[in-house]
Amino acid sequence: MIEAELKARVHNSEYVMGQLDQRAEGRAEVYQDTYYDDPSRSLDTQDQELRVRTIHGPNSTRSVLTYKSARIDSVSGSKPEHETRVDNPEAVHAMLRGLGYLPVIEFQKRCRNYEFSSYGRNLLATLVQVPEIEGVFLEIETMVSEGGELTAALDDVRSVMRELGIHEDDFTTELYTDAVAARRAPDAGSTPPV
Repeated sequence: MIEAELKARVHNSEYVMGQLDQRAEGRAEVYQDTYYDDPSRSLDTQDQELRVRTIHGPNSTRSVLTYKSARIDSVSGSKPEHETRVDNPEAVHAMLRGLGYLPVIEFQKRCRNYEFSSYGRNLLATLVQVPEIEGVFLEIETMVSEGGELTAALDDVRSVMRELGIHEDDFTTELYTDAVAARRAPDAGSTPPV
C-alpha cells in the first residue's frame, strides 16, 4: 500500500479544528515514536524508515511496527508503507536491537485524529504538535494500492486541505525526525560569536 499524504503548517488551529469537528469526532492520542537504523545509517541514506510507535489513547494503548520505503513522489513525500500491529512492543524493540538496528531518534507527537470520507476516499486527518518543534501541523492521508492512483488521491487530499483553510504555501515535506534532530543538535540554541 502507498500512503498518499500531505502535510501543512497550520496558522489558525482553532479554525481548522472547528472545521474537522464538523466532519468527525476527534480522538486525542499521544504517539511515542522510536526510529531505528543500522550503524551505517543505510535506511536513512536510502530514504527508508523503520519505526515502532506506541499510541496512548484515552481508553487504550496499542503499538505498531512500520516500514516505509523510499518516497515515490517528491512533492508530497508519499511513500509505500507496510504496517502491522504488535502485541508486545518491548519484544519488537529487543528483536530489532538483536538484528543490529539501533534506535536513532525517539520523540513524542500529540495528535488529534479525525477519520472521515470525502471524494469517495477514507481519510485520516491529524492535527499534530511535537513538543520540541514550534507550531501545529495538519496531516491528511489516504491509502492507495498502486502508484497510478497516487496523483488522483493527492489531488483529493489537496482539495480537502483547501476546504479546511490550508493554502498551497502552507504545505511542507519537512520530516519531524529531521526537525527534532536539528533542535537537539548541540549548537541548536547557541548564538554565533560576533
